[in-house]
Amino acid sequence: MLNQFAIATLNHLLAQAAWACEKLKPHTGRVALLVSAPVALRLQVDADGRFAEAAADTPADATIELPTAALPQILHGFDAVSRQVSVSGNADFAETLGHVLRNLRWDVEEDLSKVFGDIIAHRLVGGFNQFVAWQQSAARNFAESTADYLTEERPVLLRPQAAAGFASETDALRDDLARLEKRIERIELQ
Repeated sequence: MLNQFAIATLNHLLAQAAWACEKLKPHTGRVALLVSAPVALRLQVDADGRFAEAAADTPADATIELPTAALPQILHGFDAVSRQVSVSGNADFAETLGHVLRNLRWDVEEDLSKVFGDIIAHRLVGGFNQFVAWQQSAARNFAESTADYLTEERPVLLRPQAAAGFASETDALRDDLARLEKRIERIELQ
C-alpha cells in the first residue's frame, strides 16, 4: 500500500515535469531500489518515463540508500541529504535517477487550480508563501532579540569578542607567570 502511494506520488510529480519523463525514457525497463530502512521501494521505469512497481525478485540496476535519520531533512530538499545518500549499481541510470529526484518539484498551484480555479489557487499559494516568510522572519527576530537580551541586558552569554579578549588576556597572564617563575628560579640559584 505504501509502495502504491509512493509510486502514485512520484508519477504525479513526473506528470508535472515532462523533462523528467524524457530523461528517464532511455532507461525503460531498468529497476531502481530506493531503500530507507525498513522501507524498500522497487521501481521500474516504463516506456513513458514513469514508474511502475517492479517484481520483488527483479534485480536492481541501481540502488539508492538513505539513512532513516535523514528522512526529516528531505523536507528541506534533496541537497540537504545528498551527503548521506549511498548510490550503487549502473552509474548512468543512478545519475539520471538522482538528477530527476533532486529536481522534481511539486507544482502546488497547478493542483489547487484544478479544484479552486486559477485565481484562488494563486492567492492561496501566495498567502502561504507570505505566511512562511513571516514565520521565518519572526523566528529570526526572536532569536536575535533573545541573543541581544542575554548578552547585553542580562549578561548570561558572552559575545565572541569578549571571549576572545578574555582568552588572550589569560594567555598573556600565563606567559607572564611563566617568566616570573623563571626569574624566581634564577634568584634562588644565586
